[in-house]
Amino acid sequence: MKRIFISILMLFAAVAMASAADYNIKKYGAVSDTTKYSTKALQKAIDACSKAGGGRVVVPAGNYKIGSILLKSNVHLHLELGATLYGSTHIEDYTPYATDFKSLRTQGTTVQLIYGDKVENVVIDGYGTIDGRGRYFITNRGKDEGITRPHLLRFVQSKNIVIRDITVRNSTCWMQHYLACDHVRIDGVTIFNRNHFNNDGLDLDGCHDVIVSNCFVDSDDDGIVLKSTSPRLCENISISNCVVSSHCNAVKMGTETTGGFRNININNIVVMPSSDQREKFCGQWIGISAIALEIVDGGVMENINVSNFTVEGTQAPIFVRLANRARPYQKGLEKPGVGSIRDVRISNVTVYNAGPIGSSITGIPGHCVEDVELSNITIHQKGGVTAEMMPKIYAKSADERERKYPEGTGWGILPAKGFFVRHARNVKFENVVIKSQEPDIRPDFLEIDVK
Repeated sequence: MKRIFISILMLFAAVAMASAADYNIKKYGAVSDTTKYSTKALQKAIDACSKAGGGRVVVPAGNYKIGSILLKSNVHLHLELGATLYGSTHIEDYTPYATDFKSLRTQGTTVQLIYGDKVENVVIDGYGTIDGRGRYFITNRGKDEGITRPHLLRFVQSKNIVIRDITVRNSTCWMQHYLACDHVRIDGVTIFNRNHFNNDGLDLDGCHDVIVSNCFVDSDDDGIVLKSTSPRLCENISISNCVVSSHCNAVKMGTETTGGFRNININNIVVMPSSDQREKFCGQWIGISAIALEIVDGGVMENINVSNFTVEGTQAPIFVRLANRARPYQKGLEKPGVGSIRDVRISNVTVYNAGPIGSSITGIPGHCVEDVELSNITIHQKGGVTAEMMPKIYAKSADERERKYPEGTGWGILPAKGFFVRHARNVKFENVVIKSQEPDIRPDFLEIDVK
């Protein structure tokens, strides 16, 4: 009932803005010519719309080059069919912004193509495209993310945000970052982000009351990601009816987990290889994990429901990890304590053509994953592990990797071809079937320190 009410409120807000005046960016000087800038024209239209109390800023069919744009409350940015906003390829065209919200990702100023901080009642929709042209920016493999490589779309401390039907392409780093936002609806969005490191498709970071549905995501890095880079946890989030391709993790909670995740429902997801396999910046060609649930920087994970996944590929299909990387979200703060994972349900998952690694559910000594139920899961995996390989496999898996980066491929091939479970309490398997293409000496399940 709560989500229905939120959706109705957001719909009313969208209808109200749609019924207000239109502000065509061409009337403010925008030109369909990527050799010329339309940044000032688009910003003038947004400013005029906001000053008048709200309305619709229309981007007509054509190709427009822009630098940083600052969104404002009660603005409906509508991209008509055939309209494309191209991000500038020069970093000097991007305005550094600082926010007063403290998180791991807001240590200083950041740059982004389209930005909103403390805005309300914003809609971006239509059948047009926003293209960040990220390939033109030189990367330093993560150390420059949001500094010299802009995010494409970023909202901070904002509420009543609707992103609908548009196509977003080619960010220089994360495609979309929603930080500490409430009442967000992302529906029918096509996301292609395969031109750089840190090319996540969608990042929800410490957000409340979010609905993601009917999206197509194709990313080099993680696909749909929940993060908690501050003490504000992700809470009351629904993700459904999406198709995800990723060289890393298709659907993930982590790696940043300061606050954690609560009341998350993810269902009806198809995970498949990308149609474009010409190059890879990180991860694995078939993806790392279809489902990755992680608590490593403190935080709580509870009441998580994941169901109805059809998966093609991935090396380690399901990865549930409680560890103690203990990274503080701000410089100078004490390291957080070990968090917790409990009350997790994963059901109705079918995986085809998985790699030989296996899935895992692991805590660390003295800190167990608790109350996990897995049901109606079938994994078709490569197999091929022989008795001669087992000593090295056991030796490598003995490393607890307590403070290391959490990844389903971190141990390499696991000592179970289905599920390796260690430091866990009350883990239940019902109708979980593991099938190997090649003979495999490993057991389907291996449990260590499990009650």
